[in-house]
Amino acid sequence: MTGINFSSGDFAWIAGIEDTCVYPAAGFAMEPLDEYDLTGHTENWISDLRLVRDLGATAVRYGVNWPLVHLARGEFDWAMLDERFDYASRELGLTVIADLVHYGTPTWLAGAFADPDYPDVIAEFAGAFAARYRGIVDHITPLNEPITTASFCGLRGVWPPALTGWSGWTTVMMSIARGITRSIRAIRAANPDAVIVHVEASSLYGTADAALEDHSLHLQGLGTLPTDLVLGRVTAEHPQRSWLLANGASGQDLAELMVDPPVIDLLGVNYYPALTPRTLVAVDGGVDQVATDGWTEGLAAVLRGFSERYGLPLLITETSIEGDDDTRKRWLDDSIASVHALREEGHDIRGYTWWPLLDFVDWSYASGGRNVEEFLVDDDVIASRTSSVGPAGVRAKTPFLRRMGLVRLDERADGTLERTRTSAAERFATLAASTETNA
Repeated sequence: MTGINFSSGDFAWIAGIEDTCVYPAAGFAMEPLDEYDLTGHTENWISDLRLVRDLGATAVRYGVNWPLVHLARGEFDWAMLDERFDYASRELGLTVIADLVHYGTPTWLAGAFADPDYPDVIAEFAGAFAARYRGIVDHITPLNEPITTASFCGLRGVWPPALTGWSGWTTVMMSIARGITRSIRAIRAANPDAVIVHVEASSLYGTADAALEDHSLHLQGLGTLPTDLVLGRVTAEHPQRSWLLANGASGQDLAELMVDPPVIDLLGVNYYPALTPRTLVAVDGGVDQVATDGWTEGLAAVLRGFSERYGLPLLITETSIEGDDDTRKRWLDDSIASVHALREEGHDIRGYTWWPLLDFVDWSYASGGRNVEEFLVDDDVIASRTSSVGPAGVRAKTPFLRRMGLVRLDERADGTLERTRTSAAERFATLAASTETNA
């Protein structure tokens, strides 16, 4: 095994390459959303991976583009991954943390996450992946952010299977949970040395409106429900069990999840200081979420919460902030200081991931510029995206570029994206190289 040894006590510096990969079936109301293509990583993967190493990271979170690799039941195209993993692991010495599912499923799986065959299909892929890359990629995330996947695919109908409402959320979530547990079993059967990195988005909700307090508490409670399901914790006494049953979960599926639940080796927590914390407000008879800057107080709250609830070693698997270089450097310094303070408190935090390495293209690009997020987005931002026109009439990416990376992307006249290391990248490299922050 190359790169970092997470069990040794070393603190890992990790970079993540945005890998959202959603390919809709024909007739679906969105274009493909493939961040490797949109950010030019498909053409620049060698230099991008080399940059991860050059910045001092010892590990990289990397997606496998499941919709493109799993061609049919029992049929896979490993060519892309063979090349990239060999380079990252053998040539660069990086530990690869492979993201098996990042919001999308193969188009031949008709019901996507709601398809009755989904748990078996993803387990088949997970087992085949683990067997092929044993000793090269031993760190595996079965599915990135169950809570976000259920929101986009099951609650709000943005991505396939485009279900809506809490019953849709429950359908997707129960299928995801069963898929994760079966995937972990398949991975461990194929590679007993595998390290399972379960990655979840953190949740922080609040409100100044007394009438919305119950809703805020409900959303906050859902934040740990996916991990509870995977770990077999949704017993008869669980506060969300009756709610799940009322929204369509079957007692049989809940019982299945409690039988021989899997072991998670590392619990990944994703937190964005100006996106994760949300304030609920009543608007025109409905409830809107307003993204609210929680800075390091929010980071400490979510890390303490996951640490105390599950007692597992933690990784920060995603964090960054949108803004200029100074803002990003300040977040890097402040968040690392918070992590060290939490480690001094006794919380077992073993790594820090800046995500994304590169600025990325907002997910609304695939949906014609309309807002696809749970939270409010300024009208002028939406207007600039829906009216964007680039070279030869192709939509410009510039209004969609999210300035969150260590590497800046700037659109050239031909539509390609130029890469520029920011001063935040240099700060990351300095911190990664320092003996103090690796202690």
